[in-house]
Amino acid sequence: MPRPALACAAVLAIGVALIPLVYLGIRAGEAGWGRVSDELFTARTQALVIRSLALAVVVTAACTVLGVAAAFLVTRTDIPGRRSFGVLAALPLAVPSYVAAFAWVSTVEGFEGFWAAALVLTLVSYPYVYLPVAAALVGVDPAQEEVARSLGRGPWRTAAGVTLRQVRPAVAAGALLVALYVLSDFGAVSILRVEVLTRAVFTSINLGFDRTGALVLATVLVALTAVVLVAEQLSRRRAARFARLGGGAPRPPTRLRLGRLRWPATLGLAGVLGAALGVPTVSLVRWFGAGVSRPGSLGELAHAAGNSLGVGLLGTGLTMVLALPVGLLSARAPGLLAVALDRLAYLSHALPGLVIGLSLVFFGINVAYPLYQSVWLLALAYAALFLPLAVAAVGAAAAQAPPGLEEVARSLGRRRAYVLRTVTVPLAAPGIGAGAALVFLTCMKELPATLLLRPTGMDTLATGLWKHTSVAAYAAAAPYAALLVLIAAVPTWWLSARTGVLTRTGG
Repeated sequence: MPRPALACAAVLAIGVALIPLVYLGIRAGEAGWGRVSDELFTARTQALVIRSLALAVVVTAACTVLGVAAAFLVTRTDIPGRRSFGVLAALPLAVPSYVAAFAWVSTVEGFEGFWAAALVLTLVSYPYVYLPVAAALVGVDPAQEEVARSLGRGPWRTAAGVTLRQVRPAVAAGALLVALYVLSDFGAVSILRVEVLTRAVFTSINLGFDRTGALVLATVLVALTAVVLVAEQLSRRRAARFARLGGGAPRPPTRLRLGRLRWPATLGLAGVLGAALGVPTVSLVRWFGAGVSRPGSLGELAHAAGNSLGVGLLGTGLTMVLALPVGLLSARAPGLLAVALDRLAYLSHALPGLVIGLSLVFFGINVAYPLYQSVWLLALAYAALFLPLAVAAVGAAAAQAPPGLEEVARSLGRRRAYVLRTVTVPLAAPGIGAGAALVFLTCMKELPATLLLRPTGMDTLATGLWKHTSVAAYAAAAPYAALLVLIAAVPTWWLSARTGVLTRTGG
């Protein structure tokens, strides 16, 4: 086995992330196949699966179109205000789906149902595609495009046939995150009253007291995730031959002139940003003043913000520690084990946070009681949920670090662990930092697992927002939502800056 110490550490990290799946297996075994089949093979379950898949397909397709179009416009065309659009296009990632749903519901009368959820989830999720595609377009090798142009291809044929093909791996990676996000979303579908698997799981536990039925539905979600992962893996293999090889020339690519399409494209992108950012902003401003004026509201808000920052940083730190060996193994010792561990990391990512919470309550009571009712158990939930985001960032950053420097250090007699600590990790630090920013952003927004696992009496911005919106107290909820979005906007801005659109697209 190559790099046995690193492989063992990676297996241990994935084992921690798979605790929820072990819980599902134990509870399903206790229920017996008869009880499981009674819940599994019903018309209701079939309808839930179809509706969940349909929502994931619709949102993923829409996010792919929007994300690729936005990235192409701000990095490869003469659209006015490219740098401003480059930052603004990433900011919807800072808006939690339940905040966006709350904003639309409180603004548009009768706003609910499948297509309402599809719209909201698209508007908050397309940056998962936009960010990696923008980064890929900024760094893509322009030589292949120049060869295509020299052979008589026009600028648009070159863009479609060469440029976009080179960034297909980034498109596939972003689409995978969108699909898994939609399958696991609970907040938006609950507020907008869409009966999908995640909402059915919550209802079975909280209203029907049917924990076994809920866990069977959660198992169906795991199966759907496995299908998505297999499809993405096949897509990645087909796309690999179009990816750039090597660093390419450090020169900017030729910018396409939009001509008559310049202003329609500008208005279209502005319209998307208006729907994604404008509606939540207007709604929050409308309710904010009344919410802050409540007696004691500022103290509650400050306390919740402190709790959010604390558990977010703790969850981010634990997630990155677990992700380091998995990502480094993928970059430095690729093979069947590395691929298997990378895919396994995604299985828990699609589970509803409520199921993650239930599994860790079971784990805390029966296996690690000192962790029960502590922030460490909540941090462990964040690690199980968001490990794939960190693994992808670590793996990509380590793959870009020149292995020759490690070989030089090894030739000087340094041990692998020392080389890893002093050479590989420092070289990959910027990419690892970007992964940490993304994990922190998602930890801040996470709701269902936080509702279940937070210590008694502890409120975060997300749980405070949910507590007030659940009883339609929109004025009381608005300050929590506004502060949550403002804090989340900081790592989002940094992620957009990491793509290079601020420094290499012009003004």
